[in-house]
Amino acid sequence: MSHARSEYTDFQSLTPDAFAAVRALSAIAAKAGLDKQLLELIKIRASQINGCAFCLQYHVLQAEALGLAEDKISLVAVWREAPQFSSRERAALAWTEALTVLPNGVSDEGFAQASAEFDEKELMYLTSAIAAINTWNRFGAAYRWTPPA
Repeated sequence: MSHARSEYTDFQSLTPDAFAAVRALSAIAAKAGLDKQLLELIKIRASQINGCAFCLQYHVLQAEALGLAEDKISLVAVWREAPQFSSRERAALAWTEALTVLPNGVSDEGFAQASAEFDEKELMYLTSAIAAINTWNRFGAAYRWTPPA
């Protein structure tokens, strides 16, 4: 069973309160001071996992605009094998994967790795950023948002 595709603007115009809430959640981590390049890396990774082409393209373009190195952008999907990522970025990407794919919850090891790189407040903000991109991805996947050609 298929359904009609919706444009990104439909979300904003049809349910402006829901759109505003997700948008506000999306902005919190950056406003709290977490590195914007790091946040784009986690948004790219979550969007890859969730298969949201619209969000993936959007965040790749945002990462490029922020000056994120091309090799990091292109290697996010295989970050474990790529030496370009710092221990902090690796912890954030592992945390992103743990919170995006939840078949068995979040492991103590994953929490320990993230906690070693982020203080308690930073980790809460990082978690909110991951929750936000996963929310966007769910809308994108459900309504078949497609990136512009």
